[in-house]
Amino acid sequence: MWKILLGFILFAAVAVWILNKSGADVDMGGEKHNVDASHSAPAAQPASSASR
Repeated sequence: MWKILLGFILFAAVAVWILNKSGADVDMGGEKHNVDASHSAPAAQPASSASR
């Protein structure tokens, strides 16, 4: 069992090392819910006061 865990840890470490060496912008911070996210759609415009 410990060999499987060791193999997984080594595989994960090598994968992260390769991703970092490739120059990819790897963000391990999870989901971003702010307006600064590069892949987010433009914010919807608020309804104008004439539509009331």
